[in-house]
Amino acid sequence: MDNTGFNWKYRLLCGLCAFLHLYASISAESTCKLKAKFNLNGYRNVDKKQVVVGGMFPVHRRIASANTNSSSVPLSLGCEGFNFRTFRWTQTMLFAIDEINKRTDLLPDTDLGYVIYDSCFTISKAVEGTLTYLTGQEEAVPNYRCGTGAPLAALVGAGGSDLSIATARILGLYYFPQVSYSSSCSVLDSKFQFPTFLRTIPNDVYQSEAMARLVLHFGWTWVGTIAADDDYGKYGIKAFKEQVEEAGVCISFSETLPKVSSPEDIQRIVETVVESTAKIIVVFSSDVDLSPLIQELIQHNVTNRTWIASEAWVTSALINQPGVSSLLGGTLGFGLKRAEIPGLQRHLLNIDPYSNPLTEEFWETAFNCTLDYGRALRLAKTAVGGNTSLSRAVRGVPEGLCSGQESLGKLNNTYSDVTQLRITYSVYKAVYTVAHALHNMEICEPGQGPFNNDSCADITKFEPWQLMYYLKNVWFHVPHTKEPLFFLDGDVDGYYDIINWQVKGDGEISYVTIGRFNSTAAPDAMMTINNASIVWNNDELETPRSVCSESCQPGTRKGIRQGEPVCCFDCIPCADGEISNTTDARECIQCTEDYWSNAARDTCVPKTIEFLDFSEPLGITLIVISAVGALITLAVGMVFLVNLGTPLVKANDPILSFSLLFSLVVTFLSSIVFLGEPQPWSCMTSQVGLALGFSLCLSSIMGKAAVLMLRARVLKAARSKAKATAKAAAQAAAADTSPDVIVTNGNINNNNNNNAVTAGNPDVDSLRPAHQRVLAAIATLIQAVACTVWLVILPPHPVKNTAAQNIKIILECDQGSVVFICCVFGYDILLALLAFVFSFIARKLEDNFSEAKSLTFGMLVFFIVWSSFIPAYLSTRGKFMVAVQIFAILASSFGLLACIFLPKCYVLLVKPEFNTEDVMRPRSKPRDGTGTGTSASLATVATEVQATTGNVDY
Repeated sequence: MDNTGFNWKYRLLCGLCAFLHLYASISAESTCKLKAKFNLNGYRNVDKKQVVVGGMFPVHRRIASANTNSSSVPLSLGCEGFNFRTFRWTQTMLFAIDEINKRTDLLPDTDLGYVIYDSCFTISKAVEGTLTYLTGQEEAVPNYRCGTGAPLAALVGAGGSDLSIATARILGLYYFPQVSYSSSCSVLDSKFQFPTFLRTIPNDVYQSEAMARLVLHFGWTWVGTIAADDDYGKYGIKAFKEQVEEAGVCISFSETLPKVSSPEDIQRIVETVVESTAKIIVVFSSDVDLSPLIQELIQHNVTNRTWIASEAWVTSALINQPGVSSLLGGTLGFGLKRAEIPGLQRHLLNIDPYSNPLTEEFWETAFNCTLDYGRALRLAKTAVGGNTSLSRAVRGVPEGLCSGQESLGKLNNTYSDVTQLRITYSVYKAVYTVAHALHNMEICEPGQGPFNNDSCADITKFEPWQLMYYLKNVWFHVPHTKEPLFFLDGDVDGYYDIINWQVKGDGEISYVTIGRFNSTAAPDAMMTINNASIVWNNDELETPRSVCSESCQPGTRKGIRQGEPVCCFDCIPCADGEISNTTDARECIQCTEDYWSNAARDTCVPKTIEFLDFSEPLGITLIVISAVGALITLAVGMVFLVNLGTPLVKANDPILSFSLLFSLVVTFLSSIVFLGEPQPWSCMTSQVGLALGFSLCLSSIMGKAAVLMLRARVLKAARSKAKATAKAAAQAAAADTSPDVIVTNGNINNNNNNNAVTAGNPDVDSLRPAHQRVLAAIATLIQAVACTVWLVILPPHPVKNTAAQNIKIILECDQGSVVFICCVFGYDILLALLAFVFSFIARKLEDNFSEAKSLTFGMLVFFIVWSSFIPAYLSTRGKFMVAVQIFAILASSFGLLACIFLPKCYVLLVKPEFNTEDVMRPRSKPRDGTGTGTSASLATVATEVQATTGNVDY
């Protein structure tokens, strides 16, 4: 409910009062009465009193059931449900007034009287009492005080906040002071609506803040709320929810207690409490409104909940009934400042049961008897079944009749319990506040007063607004406690004891103070709690948890569930490369480029630096293989150098053989440069050395293969010519059969032999060794120029590759320019293709050692290795990519070395007897001419032709 609601109520009440005033003005001259009479109970002592103080207490819990029949005169309803606790408050006011009247230092010349009414915890009764108090008679006449006697000072009351709101609106019309002892609702701090309202109980703004701080102190983020259906509950719980929701706490449910007990509503609230996962329930309600719910919860055996109590019920005996320990054990609540009031208990125990109807009702309720003899007699007759011949004993002292001498000290109820005087102490302070204001008025010296012309008010006939001045400015120390009391805009400072309901060994509840809240302290010191002294529900010592979702640990983030409170969320693991290092992080943090998230996703750790190191097993293995390959190549070179003058070594230019061996050594050793952490020099050396090494190797093979290809073509032409000549000679011999004619061998020899030698002698090769060397040198030089341009313009350089693998930084060489590297190694591929084509064409040159076939097989191995390398290279990352490249270099180098030089080394080392000119000569071929040519000496072609044709004699 907001202030707009109060404004229309205020206007309605003003209209009602104006109407009543008009009606009363017409009839006041004759009767000064209205045709209505209020049914009010209470205490009254105004005879021979100088000043009268009003009081209003909810001694009963409710009004009796109303008679809705409008055919009879409506009567003011009575009350039912006697409340021992609030009756003690009433007696406290009587005790305080009596104590003040006995003092000589406070109001020494003034005797206080009192008029106290029972509000029955109902607004209508509170209004009745207020009107009666102002009018001075039971028939209330608004705007008129028809009674005579002592002036009215102030009203102490009227109990709950709803009651005080109703009475304060009426009293505010006349600027009549009201001092409340238990109305803490924050709406009452509006001086525009309630100009004369003051209170000795802290404003609920402080209590709501204290409750919020308590919830946050224990880390509870999932709570339920229950509030009474009145301004006290609604405004208190509203302020609480605003503060906790701002701090991130979520409300699981929010229920309202009915003012008039409704079993359906109570059952619904019970079901909500049972079904909710919230373990913390905050209750802003009076004990009267809360009691039905507590009884129903006990019936449902609800446990494992922690209740947060407002000051209105935290020490209430109406709630603390037998059997509540399983439900309310461990409750935390906020109680008003507790005090001891000397002499109060003696006063409570010494009341006269016959002094007042209200006291009689108390006595009869407390001892379950009656003080009325006639009623006791009727009850006795009913008990014996209506038998009129009662025994003498029954006729003398009926059963159920109170003697009036029963001992109140033996009662075990809240009335005589003075261990938790909290609201009772607030009543005591309220009475003394009025007394001190009156005392200040009484001791005012003429000429030094606060009113016009420095005048003072006359305490025997003052106006309410004059007393209001002194009340606003009152400042005194409360007797016995020495607590200073003063008002700031009608409110006092917020001070609360934090109380824990702890179950004793006998099952009873004890109230243990475990902390305090002080609104005047620094923000970080307002609340002090001794966590170790708290006993939770079911005697647990560990703080209960109440969360909709467990906290998201570092490494995860909160994912809000659609349609649910923000406290209900899923914990989503951070993605790779992201972390969260706090609890309940809303977003994950991206690690920087050189860092990556650890396994727990809560810390960014440096990425692993990866490169193929010399010292690791794979690197050592590759170094050993490369070194072995280079040593084997050098060993082959030594073998060739030792056998340099032999026919096998001299065949097909030994210089090219040595350049081929040198290039293989370069390729073997260049693979080692790929190892280790990439450096600018190593990136340039590895790629350029590999390109030049293979360029020289392939150029040398191409030079050798070109000679063999040309020889094969010449041999093929020579054989064709020889075969044609032989065929012609045979035909001529067959045609001429004369014995005188003899064709000699020498004639044919001279012609055919000369042609063959001219065509096939190595000494007359069209491509001589010098040409081969120049061809290899030029091919290598072209590659060298290309590599030089590459190094000058866009040289290879080391880079950190952070994109290939998330958790690693791969140190590798950036080739600088894709165009250059494609050109350089594309050129090597061109040389390889030419060498393969030349050697393939020359593959049919046969003798005891066929070098053309060795070159062809070597180039096939080269292509197979590098064709396999490409997919393997593209499918690997990091250091294994370098390893694949080195394996390809080594495999291709070993393939060329084995295919080209292994057969020659076998002859040189194992079969040296075959390393002769005779063995190197061509083998005999079949006469049908199906044999192929030789590669050892094309000069023997003439001999072959001569063997084919034979001698022809004429």
